[in-house]
Amino acid sequence: MFNILVIEDNKNMRKLICATLKQNGYSTFEAEDGEVGLDVLDTTHIDLIICDIMMPNMDGYEFTETLRDGHCETPIIIVTAKEQLEDKKKGFSIGADDYMVKPIDFEELILRIGAILRRSKIVNDHKITIGNTVLDYNSLSVTSNGECNTLPKKRILPFI
Repeated sequence: MFNILVIEDNKNMRKLICATLKQNGYSTFEAEDGEVGLDVLDTTHIDLIICDIMMPNMDGYEFTETLRDGHCETPIIIVTAKEQLEDKKKGFSIGADDYMVKPIDFEELILRIGAILRRSKIVNDHKITIGNTVLDYNSLSVTSNGECNTLPKKRILPFI
């Protein structure tokens, strides 16, 4: 199952997007602005981000720039009411993978998500390979030189 972060300050729109995504087999995480979105990314593996532009605290442009400046390659779909060509140019130039203008067609959103996940090879891979070492996210395992080790689901640190 793929994790999608929905960053939208309008609670009703955020809930509607999340409900649609869940109906289509995706796991969702919510944030009301870019700052909260960054907090979610610090603790959760996210496969794709849907982000509004006009939000308090940290808007969608700043959020996208922050991720790209940090070399985060997670696909981002901007979903916004800003429909001018200049807005779209800015969105793509700072690193958005797609741009949709509200009101959105939810069927089209689902199609775009599937296409982006296919193109980014997340659908098939969920693996990182470096030399002879393979990290498999689905099985939580690391294979190196033919030896496979399973990773714990979470690490519990002792109190010091």
